[in-house]
Amino acid sequence: MAGNNLSVFDIAGRAMSAQMLRLNTTASNLANASSVSGSEASAFRSIKPVFKNPVADKNGDVWQAGVDTAAEMVEMIESARQYQNNVQVFQTAKTLTLDTLRLGK
Repeated sequence: MAGNNLSVFDIAGRAMSAQMLRLNTTASNLANASSVSGSEASAFRSIKPVFKNPVADKNGDVWQAGVDTAAEMVEMIESARQYQNNVQVFQTAKTLTLDTLRLGK
């Protein structure tokens, strides 16, 4: 699938990824702002992300992974709900067990 028919979700998602990369590099720069070195050559230098398409083919097309993001999001939501349901089962079982132990005292 060529990368020229992007939905608003694709565009916004890519823009969010780019901004997250900028945030991470800025955080790294700030974390290293007070670092010291024994030489100018080994001193930390601020890093800046460069956004370009080095993987484009000769026509300028970029090929995306074959992942259905909507289906994956549905899967993630369903998994999260089932996980939460199982957490509730554990909490209920724990409460019932503790209540049963208290009755025996």
